[in-house]
Amino acid sequence: MSTAVSPTRESTVPPFRRQPPPMLIRCLFGFWIYAIFAPLMWVFERMGRGDRLLTSRGTRRRKRLEEKNPFRGYVATKHDVFVATYAKSGTNWMMQIAHQLLFHGKGEFDHIHSVVPWPDTKAMGPMSKYAIPVEDDSVWKASPEQKRVIKTHFDWSLLPYSEDARYIAVIRDPKDIFVSNYHFIRQVLGPAMPSVDTWFRLFLSDNFVLGGSWAVNAAGYWAERHRPNVLVVSFKAMKRDLAGTVRRVAEFLDVHPSEDILAEVCEKSSFAYMKRNDDKFCMWQINPWGKPVEMVRKGTQGGSSELLTPTQQREMDAYFTAELKRLGSDLPYEQFCDLTK
Repeated sequence: MSTAVSPTRESTVPPFRRQPPPMLIRCLFGFWIYAIFAPLMWVFERMGRGDRLLTSRGTRRRKRLEEKNPFRGYVATKHDVFVATYAKSGTNWMMQIAHQLLFHGKGEFDHIHSVVPWPDTKAMGPMSKYAIPVEDDSVWKASPEQKRVIKTHFDWSLLPYSEDARYIAVIRDPKDIFVSNYHFIRQVLGPAMPSVDTWFRLFLSDNFVLGGSWAVNAAGYWAERHRPNVLVVSFKAMKRDLAGTVRRVAEFLDVHPSEDILAEVCEKSSFAYMKRNDDKFCMWQINPWGKPVEMVRKGTQGGSSELLTPTQQREMDAYFTAELKRLGSDLPYEQFCDLTK
């Protein structure tokens, strides 16, 4: 069991050099986006079939991840704390909370993925060197708690389970996820980004390009909540009570920080701090004439009216409520999501 330590203690991690894709690859990606995919999307949108074009890509991506699961063969250990989320559900936020707790508020890094492995990227081609490898043990060895965070967007069924490891899942209102991932992907696709209506139709399917079915992902983690080494956290609750969330995560990780350390972790996990230090969380400049992809945008709860009409909000609530029921999940939708009246 860990004990409280002085807030002045600092732990250093040997630097890991993340390697962006070669310039040639980034130029080819930019050319593909602007010269090929954007005109193709324009044609499909005019035909009313933009979602079909992206659905086929989502199906292929999901099949590839299952066939080339980067976690296959990896044995989780007592040093591992998995932060598992559906993409754009507060992933970096929970990673920051857990990492800072494991380093007693002194977790310094040039980028979060210099200290947090993201094995998913092994199946992402040019992104394969985006994060420190999961096999690198330097972070947990430098941690006062002898643990490190591992990020994943995979469903529960694709993760390596061990009673020794810990798993933190964050569940967010899918309506807010929709808005967040639309703005995020638009930074990547630029002129190739489909319309909101097309993205909406795609999101309400099993083959959404950025993670498949939200209902399958959420139901999978919710079903495991009774395990002593699994913690399911509501994004809604994180927004309502950050300090309470930090304390809850600390207890789950068996970390016993002083009040000063708790205050420091809360400060470094605040929206203001993370927004101010977005360069520590943002993605690379994927194509050479674009900008780095902003990661910390608004982090709001209940702001889906920014893109969705009330009718679309109600349709999304109804769709995912029905999907959870079809999956046999008892996940209390209203506890995690704001129902649209």
